[in-house]
Amino acid sequence: MNIIKVNLIIALLAGVLSSCSKSSTAEPFVPVNPTVDSLRVPQYGTPFNKVPDPRDVVIYQVNMRVFSQQGDFAGVVKRLDNIKSLGANTIYLMPIYPVGTEKALNSPYCIKDYTQVNTEFGNLQQLRTLVDEAHNRGLTVILDWVANHTAWDHVWMKQHKDWYLQDNNGNVVSPPGTGWNDVAQLNFGNKNMRLAMISAMRYWVLAANVDGFRCDYTDGPPVDFWQQATDSLRKVNTHTLLLMAEGSRPGNFNAGFQYNFGFGYFGYLKRIFEQKAPVSGIDSVNNAEYAQASDAQRMVRYTTNHDVNGSDGTPEELFGGKRGAMAAFVATAFMKNVPMVYNGQEVATPHRLTFPFTSTKIDWSLNPDVTVEYSNIINKRQSLDAVKRGEIQYYNTADICAYVRTLGTQQVLVLVNMRNTAETFHVPTSLQGTQWTNVFTNDNQVINATVAIAPFEYIVLKRN
Repeated sequence: MNIIKVNLIIALLAGVLSSCSKSSTAEPFVPVNPTVDSLRVPQYGTPFNKVPDPRDVVIYQVNMRVFSQQGDFAGVVKRLDNIKSLGANTIYLMPIYPVGTEKALNSPYCIKDYTQVNTEFGNLQQLRTLVDEAHNRGLTVILDWVANHTAWDHVWMKQHKDWYLQDNNGNVVSPPGTGWNDVAQLNFGNKNMRLAMISAMRYWVLAANVDGFRCDYTDGPPVDFWQQATDSLRKVNTHTLLLMAEGSRPGNFNAGFQYNFGFGYFGYLKRIFEQKAPVSGIDSVNNAEYAQASDAQRMVRYTTNHDVNGSDGTPEELFGGKRGAMAAFVATAFMKNVPMVYNGQEVATPHRLTFPFTSTKIDWSLNPDVTVEYSNIINKRQSLDAVKRGEIQYYNTADICAYVRTLGTQQVLVLVNMRNTAETFHVPTSLQGTQWTNVFTNDNQVINATVAIAPFEYIVLKRN
């Protein structure tokens, strides 16, 4: 990038930010490498001081293209109170950046410029307004980040071809082995590309006051890049950041992410409902996914998201209708993880929100009873410290998901029938004769030798 263009970008950014009355005198951005970093911006607003402990997070995924009729930042702002009342405390925005047009499919994961806002959604100030309004409600905001690849017409392509992976003939290539021909693979052997990428991530922390990132396809870039990126991000010491790896590589935990993604769990959950796989198989999934996690690190788990909703089906399609979908969600939400809700899930949207996420909007008037049930489940989960931070003991059977969460004197017993037939749970001897309170009805009950559980019924009990 030539010096004239660098100075022009600096001047433009300075002009935009100086016009904003909410810029503060917080510690200015220190570039990671002045030769590739033109993003010297002051801190916008006041860093959010209510970012939850990573173990206490409930994530709400926003796909702006379907979220509202207008499909923009303002449409999200209008429903922030609904998101908060649902019990979520962290909003994850799908990519907000301009989308490429060369060889493209209109995917938001085909990014043309890492440091601009897609005009489809609004502008920088409107993004800031969304973040401000979320913070005013005690909600954290994280952005989707796509580090592995860019659009073919990304601003880097003409300026820094060496920042991209090339074949023996010097042609830039798509990510090998993926079939993602609409994007170009970045070269993580190039030091300056890495630094420019990290600089762009830090830019959004300061320019829009966001609280972290969900990093797409984390298993693509090497672990040492993510270690470099997370180390740099955490040096923005005015912010507490949440960093989620959308990957299954255990090394992502060691690279500095608080979260890894529950691909394995979701896959096995589908097998339970579609193939009658034994529920007890969840035990080995949990053991494998947490093998390299610290006490504070968690898996992010879900019963739908933007990928699987379009490709696999809605929760109601996958898990046996509304009751089965709710059983799957309860079993997941109270387990050792942080749950993620995909927009429209809470109204049991009856159709798939398919790629490229532009065709059908969510009808928020649907199934208010389902919304109330999701809200009750999530808010009860959030009120129980044993669920968020306690140890877990599994008692899963072939058909019933059963476990106890324990923190100090508080215990929570979760029983979920994962079948559309009545089942009986044989209570472990250590729990027989114990007295509990139903968290949803406040009724007291004694657990005897067996518990009869109706089709897709869930029971959550606590005792102190």
